[in-house]
Amino acid sequence: MDKRRRKQFKALRTGHPFLSIASFIVMCVMMSMIVWWLASLIVNYIVDSKLGAEYNDLQYMGRVYEEAIDAVDGEDVYRLLDAEGRDYYIFDLNGDILYEHGENTSSLTAQNAFLLYTDDEEDNNTNRIMVRTDTKIPLLSVDETGHIAYNIFEVIGSIDDLMEYTSEVGTASAGGWAGEIFNISGAVVKIPMWIDMPLGDTGNVLCGKVFIKLNMTDASWLILLFALLAILVLVLFIVILVNLIKELVRRRNAAKIFFTDLSTHGKNWMWFLLRGEHYMRSSVAKRDTFAVVNLVFVNYRNFCICHSIADGDELLRRIDIYLNKNLRRKEMCARVTGAEFALLLRFNDKKELENRLNEIVRGLQHIDNEHIFHFQAGADLIGIARNPGGKIVKRRYFDMEIAYNNACTTRSTMDGSEESGVAFFDESMVADRKWIDSVQEKQRQAIENEEFQVYYQPKYDPQTDELKGAEALIRWVSPDFGFVPPGKIIPIFEKNGFITEIDHYMITHVARDQKRWLDLGFKCVPVSVNVSRAHFIEADLAEQIRDMVDEVGTPHEYIEIELTESAFFDDKKALLETITRLKGYGFVVSMDDFGSGYSSLNSLKDMPLDVLKLDAEFFRGEGSGVRGEIVVSEAIRLAKSLNMRTVAEGVEVKEQVDFLASQGCDMIQGYYYAKPMPGPDYETRMKDNEANLRRAAESVEAAEYGLFERGLDAAGEGTADLGSTAGFEEVGTVGGEV
Repeated sequence: MDKRRRKQFKALRTGHPFLSIASFIVMCVMMSMIVWWLASLIVNYIVDSKLGAEYNDLQYMGRVYEEAIDAVDGEDVYRLLDAEGRDYYIFDLNGDILYEHGENTSSLTAQNAFLLYTDDEEDNNTNRIMVRTDTKIPLLSVDETGHIAYNIFEVIGSIDDLMEYTSEVGTASAGGWAGEIFNISGAVVKIPMWIDMPLGDTGNVLCGKVFIKLNMTDASWLILLFALLAILVLVLFIVILVNLIKELVRRRNAAKIFFTDLSTHGKNWMWFLLRGEHYMRSSVAKRDTFAVVNLVFVNYRNFCICHSIADGDELLRRIDIYLNKNLRRKEMCARVTGAEFALLLRFNDKKELENRLNEIVRGLQHIDNEHIFHFQAGADLIGIARNPGGKIVKRRYFDMEIAYNNACTTRSTMDGSEESGVAFFDESMVADRKWIDSVQEKQRQAIENEEFQVYYQPKYDPQTDELKGAEALIRWVSPDFGFVPPGKIIPIFEKNGFITEIDHYMITHVARDQKRWLDLGFKCVPVSVNVSRAHFIEADLAEQIRDMVDEVGTPHEYIEIELTESAFFDDKKALLETITRLKGYGFVVSMDDFGSGYSSLNSLKDMPLDVLKLDAEFFRGEGSGVRGEIVVSEAIRLAKSLNMRTVAEGVEVKEQVDFLASQGCDMIQGYYYAKPMPGPDYETRMKDNEANLRRAAESVEAAEYGLFERGLDAAGEGTADLGSTAGFEEVGTVGGEV
């Protein structure tokens, strides 16, 4: 199957929604992270705003201490601080506690934190403080960003502990305020922590207990909001997921319909082609040998005529069911068209496969109790692919259409017989197949190692025998296959698309040779390079050729682009645009093999070609008689009328040369003058041509000089004769005058 069709059918298997699902999951995660980030911001705001007032009160206690410590007795200072009703303690630089009031539940380790929203006049934006976790109710902490935070869910989960702790503190404390430290009445919870407050120049530090008063009603709304967001995200996820699943089911149903045979309700040829070719190229199948089978129900049409199309379809369904029941693991079956079925069977031994096919045929013969049917099977055997080192490799270039066509060709050998039978692809066909596989495995290596060589076949002027041009022809000198003529590789390259790379290779190497010969001082002539019709689907073909030649530095007039006659039956508009651009870049453009097919005069009318090459068939066999001469003569005359030069290919005898010369053919390319030759031999031809031209020029010069000398001698003799006859002329003149 060619690349274009493979791409079209591949689109049926692409576009799966898994990527969309993955993208949506990522989006949900990102949304969750954004929600969590917003929640963190809200928590930080609540903590800082509610803790700010407590921090300011603790600052007030610090200022009272600093102002009163020098004015009154220390005991009086502590009484002033105790009156604030807050648990606290004072320690010195060594960490020794100097005084404490209330229950000291502070942790030993202090953490550096940011606190916003304070009344500090020096820096009312940000304060760095040292905080300590409460050891009894450790719900407040410092996160990695340095902010004080709490987990709302931990707070809710600790409500019972807070209530119990509140009750204990309220009972143990006197004065009423301490009993309100963890007041939960009114749905308010106070969460404790400790803050260090430096006491001026004294070096002492006051560590006081502060509280975050959390309104549980507000917290409930926050939790509800987060829950709603989570539900919204979940619902959105479910909706999109359901839609994606529906789309997946719809696509699979569409693909199922596309790959289902309408008559058998089983698999059809398209499924077999795509699935089979994909499987055969995979690494899973590389170690197995397979047979691609064309199975035909003989005289199916007669059955439909005698019964009905509906009965025929029912019989096809039964055949399809029977075949699928007889399939083994890694095997496939599908109806192709009419009464033909395609099978992909595994086998280890050819004889075993033959027995199995005969058994299948015998079973199908008696699929209907009222009739005995006949079936014929042709099989193409697909072996294991190996690289030059003997290692098993994947069948990268396996083509199911080719394999099935081989099976059909094998089955067609039984045409004319209505009996059942089984046949295998002929060994010579297998050899051809192996050759194709070998070429395809080696083609890339051959390009990289420059195993392809350029041969040149000269073109001569039949009037003067002067070298006027040449055609570049490819030859493969392979280390594995030896010398390979183009006829054994070009059809393969045209089939698998590698011909476009061959075109690039040839143009580049011809341009290099021409540039080298020009640099050596040779009198170069244009060399034509054939460009495959496969190239003309590329809109920038002219620019590709121009760039390849320019990269080497060869003048464009020394490169001639040959287009085969068949290319003119493709997209004429695109072809005309390409030819016009090539001529605009200074390249000569010619039509190759004119007359090899059903030549269209419209092609000559529409295309601005420079050279017309007459196909060799004009000069061979029956076409070389009088009628052929008339056609050739008129073709040359027509080309000249269109300002085109003509080249005759395949000329082998002098009579043909004389005839073409008499008709005004510009150049002849054929064995009469020279066979295709490697570059060094062609270089010798160019040298000989230059030597011949010099000798011809010298001969002309010598001839002209001899004529000049003889002219001088004749002039001297004429002068003497003139003197001897002057008197008579004068007498005659006088007499005449008389």
